[in-house]
Amino acid sequence: MSPPADSAFPDATIVAERVRVRGAVQGVGFRPMVWRLAREYGLRGWVSNDGQGVTILACGTASAVGAFVDALPGQAPPLARIEAIERESVAERPENVDFRIVSSHGGTIRTSVVADAATCPECLAEITNPAARRYRYPFTNCTHCGPRLSIIEAIPYDRAATTMRDFPLCAECAAEYENPGDRRFHAQPIACPVCGPRAWLESADGHPLAIESLTALDSVDASCTLIERGYIVAIKGLGGFQLACDAGNETAVARLRQRKQRERKPFALMARDLDVVRAYCAVSDTEAALLHSPAAPIVILDANGPHRVAADVAPGMATLGFMLPNTPLHHLLLQQMTRPIVLTSGNLSDEPQRIDNADARSRLRGIADYFLLHDRGIARRVDDSVVRVMAGKPRLMRRARGYAPAPIRLPDGFAAAPPILAMGGELKNTFCLLREGQASVSHHMGDLADAFCHADYVQSVTKYHQLFEHDTRIIAVDKHPEYLSRKLGVAMAEQRGLACEDVQHHHAHMAACMAENGIALESGPVLGVALDGLGYGGDGTLWGGEFFLADYRQYTRLATFKPVAMLGGEQAILEPWRNTYAHLMAEMDWSHFTIHYSELGLYRFLATKPRHVLNGMMAKGVNSPSASSCGRLFDAVAAATGVCRERALYEGQAAVEFEALVDQRALADESDTLAYLFVIAHLDNGLPYVEPLAMWQALLGDLLRATPLPLIAARFHKGLAIVIARMVEALSRQEHGSQTVNTVALSGGVFQNRILLEQVVMRLERRGFKVLAHHRVPANDGGLALGQAVIAAARALAH
Repeated sequence: MSPPADSAFPDATIVAERVRVRGAVQGVGFRPMVWRLAREYGLRGWVSNDGQGVTILACGTASAVGAFVDALPGQAPPLARIEAIERESVAERPENVDFRIVSSHGGTIRTSVVADAATCPECLAEITNPAARRYRYPFTNCTHCGPRLSIIEAIPYDRAATTMRDFPLCAECAAEYENPGDRRFHAQPIACPVCGPRAWLESADGHPLAIESLTALDSVDASCTLIERGYIVAIKGLGGFQLACDAGNETAVARLRQRKQRERKPFALMARDLDVVRAYCAVSDTEAALLHSPAAPIVILDANGPHRVAADVAPGMATLGFMLPNTPLHHLLLQQMTRPIVLTSGNLSDEPQRIDNADARSRLRGIADYFLLHDRGIARRVDDSVVRVMAGKPRLMRRARGYAPAPIRLPDGFAAAPPILAMGGELKNTFCLLREGQASVSHHMGDLADAFCHADYVQSVTKYHQLFEHDTRIIAVDKHPEYLSRKLGVAMAEQRGLACEDVQHHHAHMAACMAENGIALESGPVLGVALDGLGYGGDGTLWGGEFFLADYRQYTRLATFKPVAMLGGEQAILEPWRNTYAHLMAEMDWSHFTIHYSELGLYRFLATKPRHVLNGMMAKGVNSPSASSCGRLFDAVAAATGVCRERALYEGQAAVEFEALVDQRALADESDTLAYLFVIAHLDNGLPYVEPLAMWQALLGDLLRATPLPLIAARFHKGLAIVIARMVEALSRQEHGSQTVNTVALSGGVFQNRILLEQVVMRLERRGFKVLAHHRVPANDGGLALGQAVIAAARALAH
């Protein structure tokens, strides 16, 4: 029977539906959008936040209600992420005549902490319009953009719980805030020149600067003039201080490197618009969309445009990391700048980014000539995110501003897991909170060996628990006994009487890749390839080039890379030549090397080293742990060719500079028969391993023939990809219960090498495998916490 007619719709039969929208739909302007859309379709009812997202009561003609629901995804605000829309017919009829936004109801509200978002087109139009009241105002924002994670200090998320609490709204801003038809409805950080934060310029000695002397419109414009004149300016950005200089000024860039004590690691760049970026780099449609997205990350681009930045911006690299302005302040700063600027974190090398004015004045005075400051507080340090398009997809290399802490919806099977805290790794640390089928991975924290970073990590773990109202029941940690993240997690578990779950490093890599690619909890196992620098192995040795059969609860190590001594332990990471020597001596003795390769510069270099000491260390196993590390293999090969031979000035330098050398034409066109050969052999315990002897013989032969290094780099990358694909194919033929395994998960920091990833994916897909790789969390240790969390959840659910 049709529902009765309603006086509001005298000529038509009406329906009423309760519509639930799940996803990131709170705090992003979703309810005002629903309100406006419902009015357009002539509906009655209401919209409200609840514990699961947004609930709507929509009452009107069947066609109007249907069209309204169908329109929701296309009308969603820029920061909203709809995961599901559920519809239910109800007998309830709204009492109100108009459609309303009503108070939150329906159980516990899970306050959504939304990622910081880049300036939207509407706000950008305002700050560049002389007739607008926010003209040139550097803190303009609305519901569609602006600070979120970087300013929130407590829940519930309202102005009083953010660093905007010291700026009461003026009458005009208050009217916008209260008007559902305004895009600033309930936008907590809104402000204007009358009531909001202000920016000013100081010299490094702390004295205010007379901007009139720079013929500038304001302090932001004056900062641009100073950068153009070759000065270094410290800028208080969204999630911390940044150091800026003219990227085309060789002297300024060299001065920044010297003062910051950052000898070689590439600097990030910011450009006014896409046209400026394209003057220096090739930009695909996918890369352009990333640059313009609300996240506005640093995007790694091929540096083959008609113009060049200063040589010291990215020495040894064939790529540049570009971003577009992500705040009104940055848009205004670059408005008149026709060249890109260096925009790097405001710190001394390896220290965390500064976020406090007084601290920045103290710590950065020896680096910056001037300071562009403001009085809006930063609640937490949030670095820039980094993305690279590889194998046809954008892939996060660092997850921070614009992405964190947006939750990752877990695959089927995890909804009933208890609340879990996963502590992450040691380098590139993130931690993860898992609850109710969602995982919230923190912003990038960095190297916990740094005291400032460790303190920031401890504080952030506490703050995230408060923000997410997270009642942790299990703590997951890496198995490495010396990881600071593990020690903190174990101590927390003991203090609170909680269960503590040990998770093997590379199993966590695999599980993270599976989870973000939607592999359900009870799916069968996958073949995993985990390639990185180092991780504590299940047998107590150091692993780093591993092949697994894995599901979320357990793993079996099926094959590995050849274990080779790390001469000097951690010193081998800092001095790549040590890996070269260890690898060569694992394949041949010194007399053989002398007879065949004494003409090489590599031979003369190694002959100067204390070989008798090194040989004794290897023979006695003193400070030379064996490691099956793909990362150290890359170091060894790069150093053999003369790339980053003596000392690595930042983590992974040898590998990334060796990748940058690759001859793309040879990679694409040269026959696979010329790729360096790796063979599959077996250890004494029967475990298959990748044997590099033939590769070394071919590489050293090419060095003797003075083969160009780009060709050598191409042959190495291609040969390594070939043996990985061969190993996976061989392992897939083994019996794995009653199942045929044809899904392969690729993880570990080595797979942030675009050449290797694309070669491996191509060769596996040609063999008919379904290949999973990271895109939502980094393949490096920045993704470990997600893997730890889902493994702990899977094991808890099995009990």
